[in-house]
Amino acid sequence: MSLGDQVAANLPYLRRYARALTGSQATGDAFVRATLEAALADQDLKESLQQGRVPLYRAFNKVWSSAYMEVDDNDGAGSHEAAASDRLKTITPLNRQALLLTTLEDFSIDQTAEIMDLSEDEVESLVQEAVSEIDRESTTSVLIIEDEPLISMQLEDLVRSLGHDICGTAATRTQAQEVVAQQTPGLVLADIQLADGSSGLDAVDDILAIDSIPVIFITAYPERLLTGDRPEPTYLVTKPFQEATVRTAISQALFFGSSRPLA
Repeated sequence: MSLGDQVAANLPYLRRYARALTGSQATGDAFVRATLEAALADQDLKESLQQGRVPLYRAFNKVWSSAYMEVDDNDGAGSHEAAASDRLKTITPLNRQALLLTTLEDFSIDQTAEIMDLSEDEVESLVQEAVSEIDRESTTSVLIIEDEPLISMQLEDLVRSLGHDICGTAATRTQAQEVVAQQTPGLVLADIQLADGSSGLDAVDDILAIDSIPVIFITAYPERLLTGDRPEPTYLVTKPFQEATVRTAISQALFFGSSRPLA
């Protein structure tokens, strides 16, 4: 496989990680572009990328660690992206970085240690610290848009185990509209393809027209929404999913999002 093919195969998932880490499509994609530019300018780095995902993410991590990049927010995401950028100016969440790498991106502890240039013990400590933070997070109300009953039930159980409230479930765009008419959620978990052929993307657009709310999309084809060519989701979880991955995505979305604590 050529270097171009190797990088292209991994690029959608690096975008997923970068967006989740920064809480922003615009900022995450800017860091990815900067990583590729650095690789083109450094022959040794370019050659290392032929070894797979770990060197690519390690290169990204060096760019991420070296500077925070201000970017123009042209993707129309509004106040959610602005709040994310404001928080990143003062916080570099290494523990969340370790958690995202080991859950969302499914790297092993030793691979994560190599990416972050830390010892394995340090990575394990950071992951445990991040997990403990999840247990202390404030709660919010969650809307689940999912047409598979078993998956919907699994997500309900998971959300409740984190202490959050379920404001409603929906299998179609119309049902999602009906739920939101009664209560605006603090977080949305949404599938892409819904029961009646309607789109989870359209259902979420309806909600975002009312308020800026963190959204996590759950899909079997994440690479289709990670091209960097148009406004796309910030948080994506791949089906079939591990519960730890969804927990991490929820935590990261609420970390940057405008969640509404329950009374």
